[in-house]
Amino acid sequence: MLHFPNVTNSMSLNAIIIFAVYAVAAKLTDFVITHVFKALARRSKNDIDDRVIALIHGPIFLTVLIVGAMHAITYIGPRPKIMFYSSGALYTVLVIIWTVALIRMSHVVIENALGKIADITGLGRDVIPFIKNVWKLVVIVCGLMAMLSVWKLNITPVLASAGIAGAAVAFAAKDTLANFIGGISIFIDKPYKIGDFIVLADTERGEVVSIGMRSTRIKTRDDVLISVPNAVIANSKIINESAPVPSYRIRIPVGVAYGSDIDQVEKILLKIAEADDNVITDDPPRVRLRAFGDSSLNFELLCWIKEPALRGLTQHNLNTAIYKAFNAEGVTIPFPQRDVHMKKTD
Repeated sequence: MLHFPNVTNSMSLNAIIIFAVYAVAAKLTDFVITHVFKALARRSKNDIDDRVIALIHGPIFLTVLIVGAMHAITYIGPRPKIMFYSSGALYTVLVIIWTVALIRMSHVVIENALGKIADITGLGRDVIPFIKNVWKLVVIVCGLMAMLSVWKLNITPVLASAGIAGAAVAFAAKDTLANFIGGISIFIDKPYKIGDFIVLADTERGEVVSIGMRSTRIKTRDDVLISVPNAVIANSKIINESAPVPSYRIRIPVGVAYGSDIDQVEKILLKIAEADDNVITDDPPRVRLRAFGDSSLNFELLCWIKEPALRGLTQHNLNTAIYKAFNAEGVTIPFPQRDVHMKKTD
């Protein structure tokens, strides 16, 4: 604390003067924060700094006043018992003020930060209240421990009890904690976002519609909503068909009879692919002769479509067009046949 010279012969009057000086300093500090800092904050692109300044100037003003009151009381030098209770009460008020202020400011920061992350990664905004409540609980516990320390109370039993209670809660809610940790891993790794088409463990395929801290919801092509716990997803193989680019390549296997004009087959397949509206022509379709089968020449048409959701429809359209075009052009699509010869015996 600052050292003030004795202005009068009265200690009480000097204490009042000390408090008055701190009150003036508090008012000046508040003026600088609300006018100078606020003017600078208006130049920024977002309003988070304006909201933080609006929340912090009050606690700072009260903090300077409380420090002034402590200084004035210390200057008077009351009996130790009175000094203990008066300083303890002032410190308690100070802890409460900053506990509330920290909770409010953290809510602003969490809303802003997680809101932006949610827009980029697709993380569900419903996790924001959960994170805010967890942080609020942490701040309140720290504030209570600080107040116990101010009043010289032994917090060791409290910490021990909290540790035992925490272990019991963690054991009882291990599945929930596993899903929560899985949600954090999804948030950090970002294997998918809302709107992506994913295949989970080679079984479930669908569009990600929401990402929460407990589970991820996937809508299949049959419009069935599946809720998968994040602990399961964190330990499964995930195929993201929408990443790293939104387009998706499909493969159409085609077999033609031996003796067919392979150049004609290639031209027909390319023409069909280029005529389909779902096929991206920026990356030209390709035709490959993959193998000489037992009864057919095995071709494969490879082309990129706009998004994974169009896979089934595009495969249907291409297969239908290929069948019609081969019939029109006289290209034979072979199929397994077996000739049975009947031998007449005596």
